Amino acid sequence: MRVVIAGAGDVGFHLAELLAYEDKDIVLIDLDQDLLDYASTHLDVLTVRGDSASPQVLEQAGVERANLFLAVTTSEKTNLMSAILAKKIGARQTIARVNSPEYLEEVNREIFDELGVDTLISPQELAAAEIARLVQQCSFTDIFEFEEGKIALAGITLDDSSRLLNVPLCSFGQYCTDDSVRPMAILRGHQTIIPHGDTVLRRGDHVYFITKRENIDELNQLVGKTKVRLKNIMIVGGTPLALATAKRLEADYNVTLIEKSKDVCKELADELRNTLIIHGDAGNVTLLEEEGIHRMDAFIALSPNSETNIIASLTAKNFGVYKTIAQVENKEYIHISQNIGVDTLINKKLIAANNIFRFVRKGHVEAITSLHGVDAEVIEYVITKANQLTKKSLKELHFPKTALIGGVIRGEESLIPTGDFRLEVDDKVIVFAMPDAIGKLDQLFR
Repeated sequence: MRVVIAGAGDVGFHLAELLAYEDKDIVLIDLDQDLLDYASTHLDVLTVRGDSASPQVLEQAGVERANLFLAVTTSEKTNLMSAILAKKIGARQTIARVNSPEYLEEVNREIFDELGVDTLISPQELAAAEIARLVQQCSFTDIFEFEEGKIALAGITLDDSSRLLNVPLCSFGQYCTDDSVRPMAILRGHQTIIPHGDTVLRRGDHVYFITKRENIDELNQLVGKTKVRLKNIMIVGGTPLALATAKRLEADYNVTLIEKSKDVCKELADELRNTLIIHGDAGNVTLLEEEGIHRMDAFIALSPNSETNIIASLTAKNFGVYKTIAQVENKEYIHISQNIGVDTLINKKLIAANNIFRFVRKGHVEAITSLHGVDAEVIEYVITKANQLTKKSLKELHFPKTALIGGVIRGEESLIPTGDFRLEVDDKVIVFAMPDAIGKLDQLFR
């Protein structure tokens, strides 16, 4: 499979990094030679320097043989033009990164489809949707839903209020029923741990649990969290992501948005209907106090500056705000979110890259998700025919040691399987996998 990626920035590089485990021919196009040199030094990719909106450059990259063309530069116009040209030259499938929410409207999607752009991806809309999920399930630092929420994967940091501290997982059944909640992965510092029976949970562990929709409250109780209903939310920044987030939240919450540019405040006022917009500098603690930060249930920092967002979120924590979320541009910061006191750090570029990645592996793969700071993927496979997976129980399968089946969706039923469980055709299987296990899993589920 040949994949051509236009744009070697954070989104393009992360996609190429994910694809490196897939044994595919990857070509990166960019105008910046330094970015291409960095990519070729760290990844097994071919590089082409040039403008991806140039037919000559696309032909040089061999786009006529491409199974997939991904246009993910920072220029929306370049991405759209590149995808249109790539399709005309011969690329089988094209995906373009866009910023304007207008392009995502159904009537415009049809126009782009006719032009040759198969899929449009908006990093800010994807990030806004993730922020809305985090606000809804505010006890968790991350939450990912499969099959419209039938099964959820929730991340949470264990503190002294959790009943699970110092409990080996072989005793987990004493605290909950086997088919309701199960730990799938543990992030301990920078180390990713796949839990086994003798694994002991510690204070400060960031644990990802898989659970059925109806057991979310039980999970909250297990980890010592009370269910909190957020009401008042403060957003910092007048960025497009802040606007998209406020639009999603203002119907259900009391939203206050602080932005230091008067002109941007006026633009926001034209777009938002139920959001209180404050002109001011969120770095001014006195202003935050005057605007009632101590009454806020959630604080979401979405300014263009990562460090400002982190500091503002820590300030909000000091005022007793229950939930803090900060947007960061540097993907390396994602690994430190649980260690510095901010509940969740998000990076819209990584969210977009992970969303795009599932298109690369369509067929037996329904969805794929990267966990923040965890060197692993959560993959949803579909069993398309009877094979060894359906003829043996899970404990009899030669499953990679660095992979774990967490949940199964069978029709309308959600299941958390035990070792005696047997898979069936059409089951959707949610698997946690370290990178070295993905190739073997693909063979098993193919």
